[in-house]
Amino acid sequence: MAKSGRLRTDKQAGQLYTPEQRQRRDATVWTLVQGILAPVQFLVFLLSILLILRYLATGEGIGAANASVVVKALLLYTIMITGSIWEKVVFGRWLFADAFFWEDVVSILVLALHTAYLVCFFLNLLSPVELMFLALAAYATYALNAAQFLLKLRAARLSTAPAHMGAMEVAR
Repeated sequence: MAKSGRLRTDKQAGQLYTPEQRQRRDATVWTLVQGILAPVQFLVFLLSILLILRYLATGEGIGAANASVVVKALLLYTIMITGSIWEKVVFGRWLFADAFFWEDVVSILVLALHTAYLVCFFLNLLSPVELMFLALAAYATYALNAAQFLLKLRAARLSTAPAHMGAMEVAR
C-alpha cells in the first residue's frame, strides 16, 4: 500500500511516478532547477577533486582546494533545499518519499560529511591534509548518491519508454 493510503496497481508499483506525480513533476519549475543544479554541482565536484588531488600530490593550492570544497558544499545545500521543495511538490513529502527513500538517506550522510568539513575548516579543527581526506570521504558518498539518482532516473526512463522502442533506443 502506498503511503497515501491508496493501493497501487502492479503496473504503478514498478514505476517511479504515478501519472499524477509525473504531471506535477513536469509542471513544476523545481524540476528545471534540479536539472540545472545537478550538473553544475557535478562539474564543481570534478574540478574540486582535481584541486584536492593537486594539493595532496604537490602541497600547493590549499586555498583553491578549500574554496572549491566550500563552493561544492554550498551547492549541495542549495540542491538539497530545492530538492526537498521538489519532492514536496511531486510526492507530498519534504524528504523520504517512497520513490527516493534510499537516495534521501544517503543524501543525509552526504550532507553530514560536507557539514563536518565546513565545521572543521572554519574552526580549524583539522590539518590541511586531514581536511582534504575528509573532503574526499564526503565526495565518495556524493558520488555514490549521484549514482543512485542516475540509476533511479534511468530506470524511470526505461519504465516509461513506449513498448515499440528497443532497449538501445531508450538508453540514448
